[in-house]
Amino acid sequence: MNSPVTIIGAGLGGLTLARVLHIHGIPATVYEAEASPEARTQGGMLDIHDYNGQLALGAAGLMDEFRGIVLEGRQAIRVLDPDGTVLLDQPDDGTGGRPEVQRSELRRILLDSLPADTVRWGHKAGGVRALGEGRHEVTFADGSIVVTSLLVGADGAWSRVRPLLSDATPEYTGSSFVETYLFDGDNRHPAAAKAVGDGSLLVLEPDGKMISAHRESGGTLHTYVTLPRALDWFAGIDFTDAAAATARVAAEFDGWAPELTALITDSDTAPVLRPHNKLPGGHRWDRVPGATLLGDAAHLAAQDGEGANLAMLDGAELGEAVAAHPNDLEAALTAYEQAMFVRSAAAAAESEAAGNGTPTSQDLISFFARGEQP
Repeated sequence: MNSPVTIIGAGLGGLTLARVLHIHGIPATVYEAEASPEARTQGGMLDIHDYNGQLALGAAGLMDEFRGIVLEGRQAIRVLDPDGTVLLDQPDDGTGGRPEVQRSELRRILLDSLPADTVRWGHKAGGVRALGEGRHEVTFADGSIVVTSLLVGADGAWSRVRPLLSDATPEYTGSSFVETYLFDGDNRHPAAAKAVGDGSLLVLEPDGKMISAHRESGGTLHTYVTLPRALDWFAGIDFTDAAAATARVAAEFDGWAPELTALITDSDTAPVLRPHNKLPGGHRWDRVPGATLLGDAAHLAAQDGEGANLAMLDGAELGEAVAAHPNDLEAALTAYEQAMFVRSAAAAAESEAAGNGTPTSQDLISFFARGEQP
């Protein structure tokens, strides 16, 4: 099968690219390993920034749909001490530039904006090879093959397309999330729900341990427990035994207020380990005809709230570059990559700077006092 534009990965970046290309009348096919849009939970809430993610949605012509899924009031911020003392309780006054949405809803509006046959589900990319003259062949796990004039790796941290362009591989940052969910928080977990408040909660210790939680739709309390531990330490926890795993993680927060540790021990789902990995800061590659990367495949960084936003902006700018150079694909890819490299290097440097030294609660309060949002 021949395809002029082949996108590997139906995440937010790949779908944004497909949507912007569609607006400009350029057909594209997205290949996704998952069997369907409902194959797995699509993560929690995202704050979509007015300086990148919202620009991408504007280019995709989806700002009205985006406004329709915004969860009002979720930009509220609470900062607590580990003993439960409230240090900051900042309401959402409606002026913030980072409204919160559910990732699944954002993905849905992107999918709904595309022709029905754009995404090919159940296609896990395996082998990828160059055929010369800017053409590439992708072989999928089911044995099917596609040959394309433009191959875009939008397939995340462990991209199958990246080795065509770069020998860089993600490295562990030294810290991981453990993810939990408490459902119907106000009724079933009232103390924890009160601690979280209307939007986001942040509690941290000088050693880098942190509990951050968000109030999602339906009263769900979604928690990310940050632990700066080696992967071998986490390997010693049996995450298939939910009770034992939550107890082991909660033990690291001994002495914290019970309404905070309840966000771990009272989880209504098994805890999920999310190691943090990153690519080298300023990751870039020499121009490879007919292929490029976007999002985490191009510039995976430590968790800082920018990943989804940057992936969407990558997708939008790549789509607009291709549309602006209809007869010169290499000019389009060069223009896209030059801008993306600068943007992603700046974001990586900012993330690295934020990670040098452990922030204190007062640092957070000062950060939010300047009008920033997490």
